Amino acid sequence: MTDWAEGDPLEVAPRLLNAVVSHGGVSVRLTEVEAYAGPDDPGSHAFRGETARNAVMFGPPGRFYVYFVYGMHHCANLVTGPAGDPGAVLLRAGEVVAGLDVARARRPGSSDRDLARGPARLCRALGIDLTHNGVRLDVVAGEGPLQTSSGPRVGLRRAAERPWRFWVTGDPTVSTYRPASVRRPAGA
Repeated sequence: MTDWAEGDPLEVAPRLLNAVVSHGGVSVRLTEVEAYAGPDDPGSHAFRGETARNAVMFGPPGRFYVYFVYGMHHCANLVTGPAGDPGAVLLRAGEVVAGLDVARARRPGSSDRDLARGPARLCRALGIDLTHNGVRLDVVAGEGPLQTSSGPRVGLRRAAERPWRFWVTGDPTVSTYRPASVRRPAGA
């Protein structure tokens, strides 16, 4: 579904709440997302221009932009558009609504609430890794949530204060907010 992925990530992000993403035999109802606005956003991977790593962000919309972080986790974004105007929405958290046994097998020992609670957990539950970078996203629009909230983005050192993280208010699958830790010089 690319038509509704076209547009500014700040407009697309709240529309993704309660939408269902399906991949790898699992479906997740999105409860938390985070917008990244390309060259106008120091928190975006596209801030300094196109590279081999972030090329998918430059379009077309409706595809996964997947990256590897901390040497151990995958994170998935929905590319917004139009093509050539890099923007993306990080899929931060959700509730597994189909394929529960598959998600449990991918995340053994996790409670059902925590199966897709956080961007890396969501990718693992859906079976997403770097081989899915650029793959078209299977999203079905959901019914609008009763109430949404927005606030600062998680774990960023630059432009974190922008209220571009959106979530379904009070939903137990929304991840815990954690600001970026302050780096101190060695010996300080």
